[in-house]
Amino acid sequence: MINIGLSIFGLKPVSMPRVAARAEELGFGSIWVAEHLVFPAEIPSTYPYSASGRPPINPDTPLLDPWVVLSYIAAATKKVKLGTGVYILPLRNPFGTARSVVTLDRLSEGRVILGVGVGWLKEEFQAVGENWENRLKRTKETVEIIRKLWTEETISYRGAYYSFDAVKFQPKPVQKPSIPIEFGGETKAALRRAAELGDGWIAAGRWQPDGLAKVVAEIQGYRREAGRTGPFNVTCSCAMDPTVENVRRYEAAGATRVYLRPPISPGTPSVEADFHAYLERMHDTLLTKL
Repeated sequence: MINIGLSIFGLKPVSMPRVAARAEELGFGSIWVAEHLVFPAEIPSTYPYSASGRPPINPDTPLLDPWVVLSYIAAATKKVKLGTGVYILPLRNPFGTARSVVTLDRLSEGRVILGVGVGWLKEEFQAVGENWENRLKRTKETVEIIRKLWTEETISYRGAYYSFDAVKFQPKPVQKPSIPIEFGGETKAALRRAAELGDGWIAAGRWQPDGLAKVVAEIQGYRREAGRTGPFNVTCSCAMDPTVENVRRYEAAGATRVYLRPPISPGTPSVEADFHAYLERMHDTLLTKL
């Protein structure tokens, strides 16, 4: 059965545990948070998922650490999955990421989805002193390292950007064989990266089912070329009215998760009541009928 998720982007922190707990009660299967580390004072029109190049945020948009937020939500819930959509992996050291994510995995008893991206905002990399040009290659090494840290008893690594002698890393994740790593991005290179390295793909744009089906077929082709088999999740937002018929269209197109969010205009502070009303409506019109 397709998983219905909830994006809590824009929700006030104090409301997050209550909204997440109610979403879980009503049958939502996953909670998703967005992530950035820092914004330049002026954001250029380089956002790749809108026709204008303008992102759905501004330099004054509040930023919260996703692992702290999801731990806060984990304490108020029992079974809902907790995902980042997406965490900008090459902005961080692999050890720091591995430690934060495995901590949440243990605290939540195995409910983490590490959704990652390589970043679209060059100025963000420049501000924190990370190289923009080699971020793709560093992402590949980072994924290799954190998977080793999560699964191997003694770990050493020799790469172009990261190298270290034998280390120990405990505890290991609750999830076996490991915590899923799912990739965002919509270029051909990004789709191939998701197919070759990831346990899933997270669509950033507002895809219609027909277009989504073509992308899923492309990803599956790359997976076959790489000799990869096994489960692979496809997560997308619902760009249509979230009816049973439309969600089934996404499922037929290859989506395994569809996430929803109340229709609140960008820049308008959302309120808890809006979310609760939306959750109840989706329960009555969608979740009980799937």
